[in-house]
Amino acid sequence: MSILTASGLAKSYGAQDVFWDVSIQIARDDKIGLVGPNGEGKTTLLRILAGLEEPTAGTVHRARGLRVGYLPQIVDLDSERTVYAEMLTAFAELRAQQAELRRLEEAMADPARREEAMRRYADLLTRFELAGGYTYEARIRQVLTGLGFSAEEWDHPLGQLSGGQKTRALLARLILEDPDLLLLDEPTNHLDLAALEWLEDYLRQWPGSLVVVAHDRRFLDKVVGRIWDLGFGRLEKYVGNYSRYTELRAERMARRQAEYEAQQAHIAKTEAFIQRYRAGQRSKEARGRQKRLARLERIERPREAQTIRLRLETDLRSGDLVLITKGLAVGYDPQHPLFTCPDLILRQGQRAALIGPNGSGKTTFLRTVLGQVAPLAGEVRLGASLKIGYLAQTHETLNLEHTVLDEILEVKNLPVEKARTFLGRFLFHGDEVFKRIGDLSGGERSRVALAKLTLREPNFLLLDEPTTHLDLPSQEVLQDVLVNFHGTILLVSHDRYLIDALATQVWVLEHGRLRVYQGDYGAYLAQREAEDQQAAERAAKKQAQAQTQKRPESQERARRREAQQRAQRMAQLEEEIAALEARLDELSRELTIASSARALDKVRALGVEYEQVEAELNQRLAEWAEVHAA
Repeated sequence: MSILTASGLAKSYGAQDVFWDVSIQIARDDKIGLVGPNGEGKTTLLRILAGLEEPTAGTVHRARGLRVGYLPQIVDLDSERTVYAEMLTAFAELRAQQAELRRLEEAMADPARREEAMRRYADLLTRFELAGGYTYEARIRQVLTGLGFSAEEWDHPLGQLSGGQKTRALLARLILEDPDLLLLDEPTNHLDLAALEWLEDYLRQWPGSLVVVAHDRRFLDKVVGRIWDLGFGRLEKYVGNYSRYTELRAERMARRQAEYEAQQAHIAKTEAFIQRYRAGQRSKEARGRQKRLARLERIERPREAQTIRLRLETDLRSGDLVLITKGLAVGYDPQHPLFTCPDLILRQGQRAALIGPNGSGKTTFLRTVLGQVAPLAGEVRLGASLKIGYLAQTHETLNLEHTVLDEILEVKNLPVEKARTFLGRFLFHGDEVFKRIGDLSGGERSRVALAKLTLREPNFLLLDEPTTHLDLPSQEVLQDVLVNFHGTILLVSHDRYLIDALATQVWVLEHGRLRVYQGDYGAYLAQREAEDQQAAERAAKKQAQAQTQKRPESQERARRREAQQRAQRMAQLEEEIAALEARLDELSRELTIASSARALDKVRALGVEYEQVEAELNQRLAEWAEVHAA
């Protein structure tokens, strides 16, 4: 059953058509990835589906009562509320019920209001429990922890958070609100690996519907079951995850290219026949072919999105030892280093991927290798014949006042026309080369940084989140280039697809220490799983040994204590039973007197109390029998 349908959607801004004739359906539990080159209207389509923007043409129909949650790329949460208080707003109705339950509890202490309060209390309590009234605070803790918020950050005001933290806070609130449809625009941009994997697991099991724009290929592989590809103004649909989409799309493009070429050959052959026999004996046949050709529905030439054309080449071979560390401690405060690491050796041609939580020191490690940050202890040594290429995550190596062309000419003094041709490989055409760096988008700055990296012809790459801001086609180009790069790579990345394709070893930062795992990301996960299993087995063995090694006298003391507690409870129950039986005898006598006096109101009141006391007595007798049998 569809919860949202859209038909004939189109969006234009003035004379610019963004997309047209888009028709979609979203069913319950659909998990859909929305992909396509940057600037093709993915965010606009999400906003239209969320009801935040109107289409130029077409209609959107939402199921009655549909609850939609929308996460934009840029989040504005300037509130005085703390992170935890913001999460509580997702449970406003439950908290109102909780407050009402407390008021009813107070009312039940008043004999005049007790009966009505008890009736309302029982009904409200049932609804409160079914809605998760006793678990919502645990859910808040689970979601905030899963998305990487430490307990200390729960009390931080939203207005003091960074942009990435605000995005994670809004994502957490949306998850807690549990809408029918989640529309997420780049939710993975500010998550470290642990948070990414938590979100993947959550969304995969979540019963709601999802449309997500993401540049994380592994995320799309694990979460979605359908792909919408928006490009050149049209939306195409594929069944399967991202990897399956790339296969199906390649097949579809090859088939369309073959159909286009076959039709073009047919058109050329037909036009040649018409030209040859236009005035001869076969002129009638030629005119017939010309009419059929005029009615022929032309197949559009298949178009591929423009991607960067990147080459990383170097004629300089480094020495065998590229990077060596000894007793290294990394950070800024000698009393509190970010982490220490074992003695490392990175050899020529090896590719190390450095992963770890946000704030654990990955970027600081790269700057320590570059000599921009001094080691707190130990040393870093670089090998011989190195030409280093550094790609900074925040693009701080770019001069915001320069033009794109200025940045390139600063690296290499090329003739202007040659430099402009070179920039065309990075999708800067015409007057775009005169754009100021400070006015560029994140994706455009990434392309400038990659262009500069190419010109330097390095043999040792230090890459800090190189796929950030790049669209999926550009990520795949960069991955292919890095796989075929003949130098050495030290990579910081959350892109597990890239790590898996590239790494020969994985360096993991956790709990203030760096650990080295040989192999790609899949091999690292397998080793971690084996370590976790061994740790669980050791813990189980230790617990079993502790139980078997319990001293007999301890067990005997426990048995004596239990027997003593049982005897005490039985004595207490016997006293309560005697008191209740005496009260029943007394009530029986009072009922006889009231009945004889025909005092009906008193008879009714005494009858109610008699039933209550009798029920309590039966409960005590049952508990006494249970304790006695134990």
